Amino acid sequence: MNLLKNNRFRRVFLKYVLSWIFMFFMITSMVYGQEKPPRPISVTVNLSQNLSFGAFYHGDIGGSVIIYSDGSRSSTGDIVLLTMGYSFSTGLYDIVANPGTLISVLNGPDAILTGSNGGSMILQLGDTYPSSPFVVTTPPPASTQLSIGGTLIVGNSLMNPPGNYGGTFDVTLVQE
Repeated sequence: MNLLKNNRFRRVFLKYVLSWIFMFFMITSMVYGQEKPPRPISVTVNLSQNLSFGAFYHGDIGGSVIIYSDGSRSSTGDIVLLTMGYSFSTGLYDIVANPGTLISVLNGPDAILTGSNGGSMILQLGDTYPSSPFVVTTPPPASTQLSIGGTLIVGNSLMNPPGNYGGTFDVTLVQE
């Protein structure tokens, strides 16, 4: 009896061959987490929202003003937070990257902010939102917003006279 003429044998043989072909294509097909080559991330400073500590008053002790990554503000020492129309905010950055890109935020060294009437204060960068490291989920050209908070170390009223204080700080974003 010829085995190829037997319908049952042909069906089993056909299933066997098709399953091997299917497994061959599954094994040899490539799957990527993001398109090759990876797109470099693009970071833009959102100029409408710089890291700002707002208005405050300090006495003989000094202390600190803290801006949290969620946008809230608090103080330590004898710092009194004022609401005189001067806004406070986190630093805001727009990041464009492929979905699935893992980004780590590395804060730079403490920054020195110099005053318009003399004096200087120390800025320590704080936490971020989203927390580092984070995975980008928005496809380009949409951006992911990154908020960065910080702590301003304020001396007494003689060391830090009233005025505007400004400076620059470094933040490194690592694409993984």
